Amino acid sequence: MSLPGKHGTVQRLVDEHYAALYRYAYRLSGSGADAEDLTQEAFCKAQVNLAQLREQDRAKAWLFSILRNAYLHRLRADRHQRCVSLDGVGEVAEPTPEPLPPVDPEQLQHALAELPEAFRTPVILYYFEDFSYRDIAEQMDLPLGTVMSRLARAKAHLRERLLQPPSVPPSPYPLPQSLGGEGRVRGPAMLAPGPRRATDGL
Repeated sequence: MSLPGKHGTVQRLVDEHYAALYRYAYRLSGSGADAEDLTQEAFCKAQVNLAQLREQDRAKAWLFSILRNAYLHRLRADRHQRCVSLDGVGEVAEPTPEPLPPVDPEQLQHALAELPEAFRTPVILYYFEDFSYRDIAEQMDLPLGTVMSRLARAKAHLRERLLQPPSVPPSPYPLPQSLGGEGRVRGPAMLAPGPRRATDGL
């Protein structure tokens, strides 16, 4: 039996976008518990502000924007988060002589977590969620050239980190083994990479 009106719309959003929203939240926060909290918060805010969603085909981008704002609010409250500086990183990474070896998901997540949010978000949206440059520019309210520049610099950092010898310490962000919630996708399948890979073109 379908739910009427507003509740039915919210339930449909949950059914269609929960997996992508959780994946985005996990890549941003690096924590399964934080990702669940952020995802739940995003859907709660979406229910309250459902009238703002005027185009159903923009639902995913709208939900991602709500979740990112929730994450940024938490980030401002937590001033102790440590990120690497990309000031010395060029915008174009020199190509490697041969393809990168397979990358451990936890090593990749650890490298992502080192990036400042302003650089981490474009990488996540472009490589894991298949957003276009223009989609990311709208999502982050940035000029198109800035998005492309940040992507290039973030890729250069990831390339450097992922090419380090395998003596890198274990990631403090272990992949969650289950996501909880009735009928939800469980295990690493939720965090499967998108159509693009963050190591593509490095």
